[in-house]
Amino acid sequence: MSSPPRGHRVPPPGLADPGAERDPHPLYRTLRESFPLVRDELLGAWLISRYADVRAVLHGTRSGPAATGTAPVGRGLVEPALRSAAERIAHVLARRVARRREVDLVAEFSAWLPAAAAVAALGLPMEDAARVREWCRTGPVHADGVHPEFAGLLRPHVVRRRERPGADLLSVLCRAGADGQALPDDEAVTARAAAFLTGGGGATALALASFLANLLDHPAQLDLVRARPGLIPGAWAESLRRDPPTPVVLRRARAPITLAGTALPAGSVVACLIGSAGRDPFRFADPDRYDIFRADPAHFAFGAQGPFCPAATVAGLVAECGLRALLAAMPGLRWAPGFRPAPGGLLVRAPRLLLVRPS
Repeated sequence: MSSPPRGHRVPPPGLADPGAERDPHPLYRTLRESFPLVRDELLGAWLISRYADVRAVLHGTRSGPAATGTAPVGRGLVEPALRSAAERIAHVLARRVARRREVDLVAEFSAWLPAAAAVAALGLPMEDAARVREWCRTGPVHADGVHPEFAGLLRPHVVRRRERPGADLLSVLCRAGADGQALPDDEAVTARAAAFLTGGGGATALALASFLANLLDHPAQLDLVRARPGLIPGAWAESLRRDPPTPVVLRRARAPITLAGTALPAGSVVACLIGSAGRDPFRFADPDRYDIFRADPAHFAFGAQGPFCPAATVAGLVAECGLRALLAAMPGLRWAPGFRPAPGGLLVRAPRLLLVRPS
């Protein structure tokens, strides 16, 4: 390759570079090594790719997401309904396909389980699962984004739960005042319930597909998880580090901020490349390797939303219950002969096809 003419400035790399959507990791390496802060016109944002810089933005107080969050609800209040629904739906889906000779786990399992589990946990009609799945697929890509259609879906159910509460998650949210405060109003309950629907949406489905692909790609580690289910949370966290469903997360600086030695003014939009940060060799040994025993995966797959993020809670429970159900229904689970997953996408990323043999 010839050198550029003297005086010709080579443009820095960016997300529009050829091949980045198919495989962004060579681009990530170039950015980490030579361009830790660079302007990307495709997004209209500053790209940061090193773990330390991404962590500073996501865990700092000088930047924030576009959407505001709602007051948290204690995990102990909501987890029983979520777990019960996720277990029930996962076993139904797994048993439905277990007798087939070959199955696409994306179309038949991971694409449906998160939305169906969230809908069931909230006590909504199961026919709403298809709408929730589609809204999440076409809605905001940020982990804290909420699709505008959710409010219209939820409001009538909130009113009914006020009058006749039950044991479902929506009834729990109606009764859950934050930190001893008064019971939340309908708007607050709707916002909280919408956050759980979002947690059961597109990002969780993508993350579940990558999780299954990572374990199927490493049969020895899958066998260990099968024998020791207590390893599932660590295996899930490692998959989120290595292959996050939303590799690019946008944040806006609330105040002037310095990144990679450069001062950015308040209002600057920063694109946190969490897909790059999770494979930064200055933070992780052998970062491209999938290792369920990695001591500290420290992923940013759901941003930095505190100890109880609805999206992260739904996703973790869905992943655990989903994998347990698949392993129980398909004791010989393995790739179909000749198949290997091919993840794709830049702003959202996961395998779109997972062909397996159940036995």
